[in-house]
Amino acid sequence: MNDAGTTTAPLFRELVDDAGLFPPTGLPMAEALERHRNDLAGNDPVLTHRFLCPAGRLAELRDHLTFPIRLGLILDTPDVPSLDGVAVELVEVRQAPGETPRSVSERLAGRLPGGARLFVEVSPDDRASLPRDGTGPGLKFRCGGLTAGAFPGASDLGALVAHCAKYGVPFKATAGLHNAVRHFDPVLGVDRHGFLNLVLAVCAAVEERDPVPVLKLTDVGELVRLAQAVPGDTATRARELLVSYGSCDTRTPIEDLAALCLIDRRPPAPGTEGEEDTEEESA
Repeated sequence: MNDAGTTTAPLFRELVDDAGLFPPTGLPMAEALERHRNDLAGNDPVLTHRFLCPAGRLAELRDHLTFPIRLGLILDTPDVPSLDGVAVELVEVRQAPGETPRSVSERLAGRLPGGARLFVEVSPDDRASLPRDGTGPGLKFRCGGLTAGAFPGASDLGALVAHCAKYGVPFKATAGLHNAVRHFDPVLGVDRHGFLNLVLAVCAAVEERDPVPVLKLTDVGELVRLAQAVPGDTATRARELLVSYGSCDTRTPIEDLAALCLIDRRPPAPGTEGEEDTEEESA
């Protein structure tokens, strides 16, 4: 890797959470855990090596788990389940109508596992309730889905990114960020956001520039040049804000970055050859 690639490496370190349980891939628990074990063995630095699991499947997880994992809990149950014997790093929950991220945090106060960070999923059109400091819960943004209407426009997503950069609010992203570069999906008739676009949009926002033009970029060469030119302090601040994003495909993000020469090309982890390409939409 050249000097520029080495400089930009922090942009992509521990970027991708494992959302293999979630649709449309929806791996069975045993298969999802086996793939996760293989990813752990491969130890690729692009992956967080954090396994995302719905609270409603926690008992199933316990039944199949034979090795230690870093767990991100997706709270899809009314109550926080018993977490004995499971170490939880993150808890992600969708904001209910009438709630704010702060009220969600207050509702769950004292009920979350010790040390776990809370991230509240918010709608892109509900910016009035967003926190204006980084002392409360983190946020979670959905960047796509199974229908065209599930994809926020670049202006809406950019406004959320700019808000987080302005007020120092950390966030996670999910859904639709399958490939590095923004591209048109002819099946849904919509532009899919690229995870490289998102990372570089956060960099623009922390430098007090408009993130929207970067989110809209489809010029691969220009995106690579932008990534190679990111200063180290900007990369650090950007990734303090963008904690990670969930993907049911843990192979394609690595392959895309390697093809763009933004990371070293690594051999696939044992047992992952022949994985089908899929789109992550739900974690």
